[in-house]
Amino acid sequence: MTRRIAAAVAVVVVSAAGVAVALTSSATAGPPTQPADSAMIAAMARDFGITTDQARDRLVREDAASRTEGDLKAKLGPAYAGAWLNGDASQLTVAATSDSQIQTIRNAGATPKLVKNNLGTLDALKTKLDNNARKVTKAVPGWYVDVQNNTVVVLTRDTAGAKQFVKSAGVNEADVRFEQSVEDPKPYIDVVGGNAYYIGSGSRCSVGFSVTNGGFVTAGHCGTQGASTTQPSGSFAGSSFPGNDYAWVRVSAGNTMKPEVNRYPGTVQVNGSTEAAVGASVCRSGSTTGWHCGTIQQKNASVSYQEGTVTGLTRTNACAEPGDSGGSWLAGDQAQGVTSGGSGTCSGGTPVMYFQPVNEILQAYGLTLMTSGGGGTTTTNPTGPTGPTGPTNPGNTTWKQGTAYAAGATVTYNGANYRCLQGHTAQPGWEPPSVPALWQRV
Repeated sequence: MTRRIAAAVAVVVVSAAGVAVALTSSATAGPPTQPADSAMIAAMARDFGITTDQARDRLVREDAASRTEGDLKAKLGPAYAGAWLNGDASQLTVAATSDSQIQTIRNAGATPKLVKNNLGTLDALKTKLDNNARKVTKAVPGWYVDVQNNTVVVLTRDTAGAKQFVKSAGVNEADVRFEQSVEDPKPYIDVVGGNAYYIGSGSRCSVGFSVTNGGFVTAGHCGTQGASTTQPSGSFAGSSFPGNDYAWVRVSAGNTMKPEVNRYPGTVQVNGSTEAAVGASVCRSGSTTGWHCGTIQQKNASVSYQEGTVTGLTRTNACAEPGDSGGSWLAGDQAQGVTSGGSGTCSGGTPVMYFQPVNEILQAYGLTLMTSGGGGTTTTNPTGPTGPTGPTNPGNTTWKQGTAYAAGATVTYNGANYRCLQGHTAQPGWEPPSVPALWQRV
């Protein structure tokens, strides 16, 4: 990876009181993303109804905001209750459950909001619903954590049926919000997004992202473990669906993996997998509908497909259609996930699409995302499924190039101790004393 640490980038946001404050990346930011190419900017401008300059400026704001959010999440600890951007990504709001954390949020250039439930409480509530997924009916197309309103939303076509599902999960009706929905989500298995590949006797899906382990990640509903693929030739080394919707395909010798996403036409370089904030823009690649953009609506969403419930998805308003399943989602040059399914089309109506976050796939199988700098972004999970393993996050050991460090990890360097402020994979020149945006001396 060849990215440089940027100098301070000041982005103006507006506080709840209407006062302009600066969101400054020098205080909170890790390595910035590469500037988006002109085709991505043009697609955002088209789908958002803005100028290309406005699209470019939005990406700069989102980059600073996502890194600020990551830093505040580590600082707030149990008081953290989620974060989101407003409609034009000019304001980052961070929710917390403690008055004592309000100033910390303001100092980072974000707008604080005091709420009742922390994110852990909301996630635990949603987990109860996830654990009851076997009892879900067509009355409930999905559910998700709604950080903006500090609650869990249960989508419903039939309120009585939805209430019965919530009750059977041991959840109090007062602790969730029921929302009428016409969604009819389906996994897009007979589709292709990014570059096409074929499974078994000829069904199609799409390459998500290349990994350095000799293959690529994609949607789990595209094929079961052991299923063969062509164009490129290979087989599913792992697959999980329903419950999750992720898989990885190990390709045969002779195929060349590249850290790129098809943008129809041309390609976009992939430079990492920093998770974007709620409200941030995302663009999706698919050979049926091409390149389309939208915003992240919610995270940690559960979707009730006919085949079963999938949890932990990200909900968006970007459009897709049959032919786009398993394809790539990007925020700037940062990988976000692979298409799972949804409802609506790109030709009319109100689309709702879901993607499986890519970092969970990398963690589950011990894979390393291939990036354009020739290196990779690694996420590991010692208790996850068996698979190729990447560097581990050692914690309180000597800093080492090529190691993936999570926020909060501690290392020593030249006799001094440092705490990681933002998750990243160590690159040359990123030694703790040289990069205060990533490391704090303790």
